[in-house]
Amino acid sequence: MSASPARGTAPAVPRPGAAVPRRGRTGSWAADLTWFVAPLAVLVALWAAAVAATGVPPRVFPQVTDVARALWGMTASGDLARHLGASLYRVLMGSVIAVATALPFGIALGASRALSAFFSPLLRFSVALAGIAWIPIATLWLGYGDGAVVFIVWNAMFFALAYNTMLGVRRIPGELVRSARSLGAGPWRLFWEVLLPGAMPSVIAGLRIGLGYGWRGLVAAEIIATHAGLGYALFLAQTSFSTDVIIAAMVVIGVLWLCTDRLLLAPLERRTVRRWGMTSGEG
Repeated sequence: MSASPARGTAPAVPRPGAAVPRRGRTGSWAADLTWFVAPLAVLVALWAAAVAATGVPPRVFPQVTDVARALWGMTASGDLARHLGASLYRVLMGSVIAVATALPFGIALGASRALSAFFSPLLRFSVALAGIAWIPIATLWLGYGDGAVVFIVWNAMFFALAYNTMLGVRRIPGELVRSARSLGAGPWRLFWEVLLPGAMPSVIAGLRIGLGYGWRGLVAAEIIATHAGLGYALFLAQTSFSTDVIIAAMVVIGVLWLCTDRLLLAPLERRTVRRWGMTSGEG
């Protein structure tokens, strides 16, 4: 039996293509889906019971069936597809630009102590202001439309993603970086084969956080700066006192983000962590 690694030693990074032990799944897909849907079903049941018991007017807070009818009406009229398409386009564009700019910046900060010492306070300061606080300036700079909203999504994501990337690079064992350099790895090869892969678990975690900020910034910006999108649908329904449409749009936003996070980002994070050997197979 081999001895367990000493406390504090860096975990071994598997060779490219090497098999990584996979954690066994507990339960079936049906059980996983049940646990995924159960909290939402309980919330809907409590909502229906509370509205029925209190007799609150639909204009104040609608019944579940009223919201379902509003959602069906938005779907049948094509409004939902139009607003959803506009929002998804802006999120996608802002996310692509944020990843393309934040990853190199964060890796550069993590690789240089001088740069990280200079920029870290600015990153922490900017995280508190990112997104919504920039909407007035974004509309002044870029006007009303897609440009301002994409800027807000990028701004909301950039700082969280860059900061997490910097932390991920810092966690890479120094021996690994020095070994790569001693073997002749240049800056680009070091970036692609050591720094980026080693920081990837933190990058995905930062992407999850940043996208959450980006969605909030998107909704707020669409209320102010556009004439289409899920945020604008909320604002338009408020002006006509259509509470059922407001709740329906909120449900769409929440379900869309929940599905994106739980069905796309969370599995990607787990696979990335296992791929680069940053965890044991337990837990």
